[in-house]
Amino acid sequence: MMDFDRIAKKLTLFLFLSQSLSSAGFIAAFTVNSIIAVDLTGNAAMAGVPGAFFFFGLGLGAIIWGTGMELIGRRKSLSLGQVIGVIGSAICLAAVFERCFPLFLAGLVLAGIARSAVDLGRFSAAEVHLPDKRGRAISKVVLGSTVGAIFGPLLVGPSGKAASFAGLPELAGPFGLGCVVLLIASIMIFSGLRPEPRDVARELARLHPEAIPVKETRPIGRILRQPGVIAAMLTMIFAQMVMMVPMSITAVHMKANQHPLSAISFVISAHTLGMYAFSILSGNLTDRCGRSMTIILGSVIMIVSCIIAAPATTLLPLTIALFLLGLGWNLAYVAGSTLLSDQLSPPERAKTQGVNDFLLNVSSALSQVGSGMVFALGGYDIMAWTAGALATVPLIVAVRRRILLGRDTKLHPGCGRVR
Repeated sequence: MMDFDRIAKKLTLFLFLSQSLSSAGFIAAFTVNSIIAVDLTGNAAMAGVPGAFFFFGLGLGAIIWGTGMELIGRRKSLSLGQVIGVIGSAICLAAVFERCFPLFLAGLVLAGIARSAVDLGRFSAAEVHLPDKRGRAISKVVLGSTVGAIFGPLLVGPSGKAASFAGLPELAGPFGLGCVVLLIASIMIFSGLRPEPRDVARELARLHPEAIPVKETRPIGRILRQPGVIAAMLTMIFAQMVMMVPMSITAVHMKANQHPLSAISFVISAHTLGMYAFSILSGNLTDRCGRSMTIILGSVIMIVSCIIAAPATTLLPLTIALFLLGLGWNLAYVAGSTLLSDQLSPPERAKTQGVNDFLLNVSSALSQVGSGMVFALGGYDIMAWTAGALATVPLIVAVRRRILLGRDTKLHPGCGRVR
């Protein structure tokens, strides 16, 4: 008989380690993507385009892995995804060296496909736990990105120096770093993520049928019409859009205000620290105070962060604003992911979670293009106010859900079902 607690801890640990390594590479690259776009094209309006292509890859990957994870399993899908990330990083490195913007965008699409596999790993952690522990399970995997949040941007400078020493452009360095860490993460997942999380989840569902919200496998159209699914998806989609818009443009904004690369890296580090370092807090709040209340808190914090960011040009307010933006996103993202997991039976999870991340990332890609245009036409302050307005959507959704249910969507002790 399976020791589910031991297995769940082991699988969550490997997902945490994989997330740590992968995020370091992705975040280091993201720190310089907008700068590379402006450098290669000479046009500030193109600053958001790399993010759009990256998120297009994320959306495409979500559909691919949403199907693949059910067919070939979570372990093989996650490992293969990171190998694709190695290839994408190598293409981006070559593109910076050759000063070829279209090739750079192609590499970012592959990097996005890789990141989508890594992001779906959070649901693998959730499905090997019963509902009263899912929020904390997801938060532990998301916490893995704290390593990337701290070290990713801080490695931009050293990786740039290493690239220069090797005769490559300084901005190519983060992509060389990505090749190394993603390869290590792929090997780690392929060798260590055993037993297969998909099979563990099926066995857990068989032994605890009271923890499954539905007994049949529903078509995707019917699933997407469920109020809880709609609330969860809207929360994650808009929280992601709000978080990404200032994050992608702040580096360009700071460079225009004569901040050195070290200061830009510091602000992005503070932002990503807020995104991941308090994940355990988010998981505890989600499981104990409820999904809706955690989403409301996260939305309010994101709105406050945008208000602080709008007039900011100096280091301190930008650091505070971007840190709070990351913290608010984390609360909404963990609670939204947990709420979605609550609504699904095991056979429904991979495909529905894939559709969710597809919609999330396509919306983010469109917002990336829009953010660059808004920044070029109206400035950083208008862009920040726009992001703040978007943050009201998950706030309204969560308040409405709480009112309609008459109480929060928290777990009742000993029940194992979400009310």
